[in-house]
Amino acid sequence: MQTVLGSNGQIGQEIAKELYKNYTKEIRLVSRKPKKIHESDELVAADLMSYEETYKAVAGSDIVYFAVGLPANSEMWENQFPTIMENIIKACQETNSKLAFFDNTYMYEKNANVQVENSPFVPVGRKSQVRAEMAELLLSAMKEKKVDAVIGRAPEFYGPDLTQSITNSLVFNRIKKDKRAFVPLSDSVLRSLIWTPDASRALALLGNTPDAYGETWHLPTDESITYKEIINKTEKILSKKINYAVLPMWLFKIGSLFNQQVKELIELLPRYKYDNVFKSDKFKKRFPDFKITTFDEGIRKVFNK
Repeated sequence: MQTVLGSNGQIGQEIAKELYKNYTKEIRLVSRKPKKIHESDELVAADLMSYEETYKAVAGSDIVYFAVGLPANSEMWENQFPTIMENIIKACQETNSKLAFFDNTYMYEKNANVQVENSPFVPVGRKSQVRAEMAELLLSAMKEKKVDAVIGRAPEFYGPDLTQSITNSLVFNRIKKDKRAFVPLSDSVLRSLIWTPDASRALALLGNTPDAYGETWHLPTDESITYKEIINKTEKILSKKINYAVLPMWLFKIGSLFNQQVKELIELLPRYKYDNVFKSDKFKKRFPDFKITTFDEGIRKVFNK
């Protein structure tokens, strides 16, 4: 039995699809209101803030995938994510289940330093602090041999369907609506983006690779790219000119006074001022046959071309 926690989100759904396709038909989907993806899926409704419900959700699992997402709300993250992480670690420990944790890069320093698996945590901002605390909780449990776990860390997403990211919301979704695209801070610095189905496939692969455990892995991405190049590729694919504007930080700061979503975004924006190069060489060397979706392929899929 392999269990996906946070199964209603884009990453959770894609993990479940990959597991069913390549690893096992015995899949448990866990969410507050889980929905079947395959007819054979087992559904467990659980509030992961409750240890008892978390234990029941995890019990009997060989591998548990942590793909839990919360809305971009700093207070909610502070109040819920550390408790959820503690509950899941404890439940996996007590049920002897392996844990594959889907992580992000919020805790890395927001500058031009190349990001690798052992980059230091320098969290700035409330959500970044929470993600650093979560990762450190798990790393400590791994070091103390409390849980057999693997960490798959991903940069910013772009992708199909329910994918939520700055690039999807400000660029691709606006282009789909024939609106002007918005690029945060700079269109000429390098960005590292991961295609969401690739992220899920990669975590499923790590979860089913025994010798990958006990380590952190950067999930695989195409080469870094600028927003200007993303716009140019999109223009070629759609065969039309795309209007876009580069939004400066001061404009976001004004917007944050009136819009809670923009306010929550502010702490992440400094990274858009610098080259953001996320290296996944370790994964690519260990899994040379893993097919990485190129930007040309991904953008075509975003627009169903």
